[in-house]
Amino acid sequence: MTENIDKAAQLTQQWLAEIQALKQQMTELQQKRDEAWESSQKWRQLYNTESEQRRADARMYQQAIAKRSEGIASVKAELLNLQGIDALKSTDATNTAIEPEITQLTSVEEVKAKLIFLTKERDRLLQALKTEQDNHAQTRKSLTTALGDAIDSLAKARAGNIKQGATEQGVEGKDV
Repeated sequence: MTENIDKAAQLTQQWLAEIQALKQQMTELQQKRDEAWESSQKWRQLYNTESEQRRADARMYQQAIAKRSEGIASVKAELLNLQGIDALKSTDATNTAIEPEITQLTSVEEVKAKLIFLTKERDRLLQALKTEQDNHAQTRKSLTTALGDAIDSLAKARAGNIKQGATEQGVEGKDV
């Protein structure tokens, strides 16, 4: 009878040890889950910061392009006036900002040179905007891929730990 009691006590000790090991494993898995969550939050924050910067840069380039386009329109109007063609005068305040610079131009060649300069500047700004947009798209893709990889790794790790725990439990259960 004491032999049965000893076996029962031994089985109880094994079960308690197994329960304790499972509790420890559960705690470790929860800690890993929390670390992965924090990592994903950091990646999300980095992505948001980068995308906000790209949007701000895009707005800045668009404003610069708009200003250059207005300047070009103003130079074109002045060129038409110098050539004797009546053009509609704009009352837009942004056009008046470039008027002092245009009034200093004394020949058609100077107006043409200014028009060419402004057109080149606009083209350069458009290219810079396109480059920024491409960089933003690439950054978004890279960060999204990294975030997806981290989530996949976490899922695989969880699945592996759960499967490993079930296998160990099944093997230990057969030994008892």
